Amino acid sequence: MLEIKSIDKPDERRDFPKGHLEVLQMTGLVFARATFEPGWRWTESLRDIAGTDLCEVHHNGYIVQGRLRVRMRDGGEQEGGPGDAFVVTPGHDAWVVGDEACVVFDFAGGMDEYAKAD
Repeated sequence: MLEIKSIDKPDERRDFPKGHLEVLQMTGLVFARATFEPGWRWTESLRDIAGTDLCEVHHNGYIVQGRLRVRMRDGGEQEGGPGDAFVVTPGHDAWVVGDEACVVFDFAGGMDEYAKAD
């Protein structure tokens, strides 16, 4: 099997306050490119859509542009920037740091439901 798709022609685009998500549905993989604008914060932009106090999606990702800070439910906190790969387990908040948009590739599979309104 061989499957190739371009993220520039996503299967779906989901818009939300101060950002959007482009999703590719592939065999055995949900791949997404998230763009978060300056001022974006999960608890302000997506909490109402998700219906949870914190993000409960597991992320495996790579930051292409900008900076993103993540705070876990237990208070642990880290910041990543361009070239950083990350794993973030459920139970976190995240926000853009600085005045540059943050672009993240996520390939954990949970993006199938991320920012999806019912």
